[in-house]
Amino acid sequence: MFAGKTLGIIGAGKLGEAIAMGLLNLGVIQRHSLLCSVKHESSAARVRAKLGIDPIFPNSALAQRSDVIVLAVKPQNVETVCAEIRDVVQPSQVIISVAASVTTSYIEERLGKPIPVIRAMPNTPAVINAAMTALCQGKFATRHHLDLAMEIFRAVGEVVELDEALFDGVTALSASGPAYIFVVIEALAEAGVKLGIPREISTLLVSQTMLGAAKLALETKQHPALLKDSVTTPAGCTIDGLLELEDGGLRVTLIKAVVKAAERASELVKK
Repeated sequence: MFAGKTLGIIGAGKLGEAIAMGLLNLGVIQRHSLLCSVKHESSAARVRAKLGIDPIFPNSALAQRSDVIVLAVKPQNVETVCAEIRDVVQPSQVIISVAASVTTSYIEERLGKPIPVIRAMPNTPAVINAAMTALCQGKFATRHHLDLAMEIFRAVGEVVELDEALFDGVTALSASGPAYIFVVIEALAEAGVKLGIPREISTLLVSQTMLGAAKLALETKQHPALLKDSVTTPAGCTIDGLLELEDGGLRVTLIKAVVKAAERASELVKK
């Protein structure tokens, strides 16, 4: 589906670079069909070193030469980028935005044309091809455009389709989620240190345990409560640890953290 198309990434930062590397490594795209733009010369040097291509300036030049345009810029910069490319983009192209909290209608209105727009919300594990990405389509996008986006993001992890009304929740849950997980890893590793385990080994024990638990949940598709119960033996040590978690309000705190982040996501950009 992507064969023969040119992909242009506006804002080849960590996420944009991860997408590009995933596509190149899987052979979904060839280097000569990949275009990138960056804001700073230091970033240009990084793109040349890691992707083996020269960045293109300005963004309008990249847009003119691309079949698929990925907006990998910060939410507050989307309006500026849309203004830069609106005179050159055509309905035959498709724009994929990975900017948090920016709706498809926001982009469509600022382009002022019936340009197909796909909204994507990946997360930072894209850098190791382990992202979780949610996709939705704007009013001018078709199933073909959505399938094209799915092919792109499957190169860096798992993909789901969701209604755009749920995307603030996606931002709070899976996009912000790695930060919550890292706090849990850090805290559990500190507990290991408290018990005399060397920090490096303690962090490894926790990280691999979390990875294994996540894979078990994904592969068995069992409810997390059932998996938890399978570890918790009568009068064992696990139940005592779980009681401490409940007493500390971990469950409610995590729920409130996601809800609060979703509320903030809805405020980042005027819809």
